[in-house]
Amino acid sequence: MDVKNNKVDANGKKRKYIYESRYQQIAVELAQKIADGWYTVGEKISARSTLASNYNVSPETARKAVNILVDLGIVTIRQGSGTYVASREKAHLFVERYKNTVSMQEIRREISDCVNRQQEELDHLSKLLKTLVGQTKRSHSTASFVPYDIRIDEHCAYLGKSIGELNIWQQTGATIVAIKRSTDYVISPGPYERIHENDVILFVGNELSKQRMNNLFDVLEESEEAEE
Repeated sequence: MDVKNNKVDANGKKRKYIYESRYQQIAVELAQKIADGWYTVGEKISARSTLASNYNVSPETARKAVNILVDLGIVTIRQGSGTYVASREKAHLFVERYKNTVSMQEIRREISDCVNRQQEELDHLSKLLKTLVGQTKRSHSTASFVPYDIRIDEHCAYLGKSIGELNIWQQTGATIVAIKRSTDYVISPGPYERIHENDVILFVGNELSKQRMNNLFDVLEESEEAEE
């Protein structure tokens, strides 16, 4: 398959026409010259041997190119005289049809290239998402060991209740690691440790555990308190 740069398009860029064979390329170029008026109707064009020499092809290839134009009525062969231009209109029609065919091939190729690029981008995006998910999981895993804290106020319904009575872990999935009471800390409080006003409960867990602890002790998030 041959590729050749032809005339520039409306954007000033050279268009690449794709030819199935060398003789087809020569036929199109000869038709283009006839359509452009390089040869007039009735004018004799170069002999096949001259065409073969000009295009650096064999006489057989030149003959096939001329035969295409003969079959389309663009030129005629007069025995013993040579090849003559028969129709400029048919030459123009042939060139336009060929260009339309090439344009469709180019569109298909561009669509295929676009699909391939999109697939590559999707593959890249998939890899990025996998990396992000992995990092997020590791971040959440690490965050689970950074204690959250909630302060118990005088309105808490569980003042005086023990940790065991509240079933903290069963209800929230959180693990209480300490209770700050005034300036002292109760580390790893047992099930009989009771909740007092102004206690700061330190616990570990995930975001869901944090939300459940806030709900259990009726503690508002900072953003919600600010809105109120």
